[in-house]
Amino acid sequence: MKGKLYLIPTTLGDTEPLEVMPLSVRKVVEQLDYFIVENEKSARRFIKRITPTKSQPSLELMLLDKYSDDLETKNYLDACEKGISVGLLSEAGVPAVADPGASIVKLAHQKGVQVVPLVGPSSILLAIMASGMNGQSFAFNGYLPIDKSDRKRAIKDLEKLSKEKNQSQLFIETPYRNEKMLDDLRATLSPETRVCVACDITLPTEYIKTLTVKEWKQVKTDLHKRPAIFIIHK
Repeated sequence: MKGKLYLIPTTLGDTEPLEVMPLSVRKVVEQLDYFIVENEKSARRFIKRITPTKSQPSLELMLLDKYSDDLETKNYLDACEKGISVGLLSEAGVPAVADPGASIVKLAHQKGVQVVPLVGPSSILLAIMASGMNGQSFAFNGYLPIDKSDRKRAIKDLEKLSKEKNQSQLFIETPYRNEKMLDDLRATLSPETRVCVACDITLPTEYIKTLTVKEWKQVKTDLHKRPAIFIIHK
């Protein structure tokens, strides 16, 4: 019997894990010693919080980040071939969604390893749920260009696509540039286009608001260094 690949969600911030995810996640973490992680320090901290009695020295952590290549990671599931299950741990939220873990999930399918996704907080899904926008048709677009003219063009293209397909368009920004992003949306989009800003999701400081661009121009915000999802719908 081959081991399984468990896709293990983490919190979106400094929240008690069992406040935002089911006990089944803790039970799985308790059983595993092999983990593929984006950051060793934060992974150990999460494992300790959700399973305080688990032995840290026994953990085998394999690093997977944006700098990892296929040559480096192709052996990460060798343990599964020996019947040992492995956990893929996201840095924040759910693995393989806006997360480098997708390459490991692809490898698991190629090797015939069973993939088991576990329930946990996804900022993308929670944002679209709370936005009041189209949850039947939406697209996540990652980061928009940094260059001002390219960014303006991308914003207008997403607005046009939203109108043509009746599709909500989601994207993110580096947290210290959030205010600049909202300023660009105010300046570029049509006055009646709706914009949702969802930041600090699941945290005590959670802020989720959907307004038209015209209405956003009257609102003062403090989004600096707060993880956020932006959604537009024309």
